[in-house]
Amino acid sequence: MTKSQLMEAMASKTGMSKKDVANLMTELADFAYSEVKKTGEFVLPGFGKMVKVKRAARMGRNPATGEQIQIAAKTVVKFRLAKAAKDAVL
Repeated sequence: MTKSQLMEAMASKTGMSKKDVANLMTELADFAYSEVKKTGEFVLPGFGKMVKVKRAARMGRNPATGEQIQIAAKTVVKFRLAKAAKDAVL
């Protein structure tokens, strides 16, 4: 489903205009990004949780040469699907 198809489906379900739905989705995404940056997590009840996780430094392997390399520590963002969402889909 493309973004425009999603906006159209949400607009028809809610009775809102496509423009209002698009603005709502944009604001929700922006809010989620700022909350994860500030507090480390953002929860969308019934859907899941976006969390910021620190990944430790580790040894890796260069696939081209097979040589071992050191991979630096970094911070990544992960999304954990809620149990209710898993149960609804499966």
